[in-house]
Amino acid sequence: MSTWIEHLREYEEIMDPQRLRELLEDVDLVELTEEWRVLSEEEETLVFLHLPMETKLDLITELTDQQQERILHTLSEQNKKELFTEMEPDDLVDIVQSVNPEIRNTVWESLSDEVKRETLFLLRFDEDDAAGLMNPRYLAIRSSINISHALEFIRKNAEKVEFLYNIYVLDNLQRLIGIVSVQDILSSDDTKTISDIMDEKVISVREDTDQEEAVKIMEANDLVSLPVVDQNNVLLGDITFDDALDVIREEQTEDVYKMGAMSGEAESYMTTSIWGLVKKRVPWLIVLLLVGTITTNVLHHYETVIISAAFLFIFMPVITQTGGNAGSQSSTLMIRGLATGEIQFREIWVIMGKELLVGIVMGFITGAVIILRSIILPPGLGIEQGLIIGSSLIFVVLISNMIGTLAPLLIHRIGYDPTVMSGPLMATVIDVAGLSIYFEIAKFFLKI
Repeated sequence: MSTWIEHLREYEEIMDPQRLRELLEDVDLVELTEEWRVLSEEEETLVFLHLPMETKLDLITELTDQQQERILHTLSEQNKKELFTEMEPDDLVDIVQSVNPEIRNTVWESLSDEVKRETLFLLRFDEDDAAGLMNPRYLAIRSSINISHALEFIRKNAEKVEFLYNIYVLDNLQRLIGIVSVQDILSSDDTKTISDIMDEKVISVREDTDQEEAVKIMEANDLVSLPVVDQNNVLLGDITFDDALDVIREEQTEDVYKMGAMSGEAESYMTTSIWGLVKKRVPWLIVLLLVGTITTNVLHHYETVIISAAFLFIFMPVITQTGGNAGSQSSTLMIRGLATGEIQFREIWVIMGKELLVGIVMGFITGAVIILRSIILPPGLGIEQGLIIGSSLIFVVLISNMIGTLAPLLIHRIGYDPTVMSGPLMATVIDVAGLSIYFEIAKFFLKI
């Protein structure tokens, strides 16, 4: 437990509001967020009320839905109004969409008319689209004004926006025609006009662009903000880097869930109920259980082979684990390449050819290792038996590598998330394929 929490609990009864504010000023946002779950509801309210407004705004967007609801439920109407007046519209919309209807009504009643208009504007858009992620507060100017007037405009309006990096240039119809950085304005002569220094090649996205695609565009072009326009190129708002980071974090968490064969959205582990955790895990667990039972059918099918050559049973785990590892390696490379845009489906034949050669080389290397291992070390197989194990492993590694390569590409091609074909699901599929290959090769060599 952090020192500031211990200090708060020890001296809370004799600590005046000013002293409490001074104590909380030294606590950074990361520490506040991490330690928030150990506070009681009374302590949450006490701490939140005595935080600086800037910290309040940052903290409430980092808290879970349940924690947000508890805070909002205990705040007075005046405190809520002060908080929402200062909050960025996109953050406010996120809260409105996430809290329960009762809290949502109290939030709505606390909003000013201007904030209500901004909120209703953003609520028109799908929360998974670029417009659902954007902030409608931005600075825009005309191309005809000079640098001196632009600087005066920035000084008067800088506090109205969350971040001040770029100024958008609009025509008389509010259409986006250019962009200029604050740095360029500050470093230019006062007599120049904005049209002299603006960049007319503006990277923007349509309002209905998927937010993950918008973030990829920001990442690929090293942008700190990305303008969002409608079909007529009218500027609606912009996506800033802090919101892009939130999307990246949520996407990575969801990908990790899928790789671990879990479903659901990214949520805090400590605040998720037992039943919530079960719901995330059990659907995929049942699917993997049913798929895994195919392995028992494979073993039953080759029962006579196993009885005739008991040494095959001893090396079954080695075959399946090595095949699973080879498939997981190739699928991880494909999923990563698809996520970054480095790999495209149109290159599938080049990729398959490359991985075919990789699989052959890896197969012969691992096959040679297992031949030597099976002969030299216990159980000390004969040369013929060792060659059967090694030959089987060559084909298992090769086929597993090809499955791990092809499956994510095909799944991505038909519009699904390729991360589902990784981790436990990949291992289960390769177990079935690997054992079938293993026993068929053994049958061929042993003439069973």
